[in-house]
Amino acid sequence: MQGVSVMKRHRSEEFAPLMLVMSGQKKNRLVRSLHDMAEALMLAWPSDDGEEYIVAVKTCLDALYGNRPVKDARAALIRAAEEAGILVIGVIP
Repeated sequence: MQGVSVMKRHRSEEFAPLMLVMSGQKKNRLVRSLHDMAEALMLAWPSDDGEEYIVAVKTCLDALYGNRPVKDARAALIRAAEEAGILVIGVIP
């Protein structure tokens, strides 16, 4: 029998917070967890056709299911932001 994979929506260990400056101050997004990352990618991303964007979505989902380290998802988000021209600012907790 296969094990059941459990999604951990709010996993935040190892996820150092980031501020994504999308376009204008009202579109800034604070990303503190995989859940925040998924929301930013799915609800606020300016374009869904970039190679790094696709990798970030997949890596985020893998991390949510515990199949990838959280730090991999964070790194993928940063690469996708660079690809999309989104400024990333590290936030000190």
